[in-house]
Order: sequence, then C-alpha cells, then structure tokens
Amino acid sequence: MTDKKKLSYSQAIGELERIINEIESESINIDVLTEKVKRATHLIKFCKGNLRTTEETVKKALSEIGEKSAGEGPEPADDRDF
Repeated sequence: MTDKKKLSYSQAIGELERIINEIESESINIDVLTEKVKRATHLIKFCKGNLRTTEETVKKALSEIGEKSAGEGPEPADDRDF
C-alpha cells in the first residue's frame, strides 16, 4: 500500500497484521523480509503518532469541558422521586 492517498489508522493496522502473519507463517522469503520490516516500522510510527494525537485531542477536550463546568457552578439537584 502506498501513502499517496491518506492512510487511515485502520488501514495501517490491517496492513501491519498482514505483514505479521506473513512473517509468522514463514511464507515470506528473506529478500522481501527487509522491505516488509521497513514498511512495518513505518506503519508502527504512523499508528503511534495517530494515537498520540488522538490522546492529546481527548485530553484537551476533557480539559475544556472541565473548565466550562467549573465556571458554571454546581448543577442543580434532581428533585424527582424515583
């Protein structure tokens, strides 16, 4: 798979799984192994970067929600009978 079109996290994981299966089944010849390992390394870096970015985005969103909630005061009590 080339990176000319935007690679998604799911596509990268799928490709990594295929590479791992090829290596584990020993169906890959040694001449191709080097290229597969290089590609796997690239895919792992790509996935780690995506995960890191997502984590930062989630933390930022949670922080913003926390700041907004703190500025609004406590939520009113729910007086409904259950």
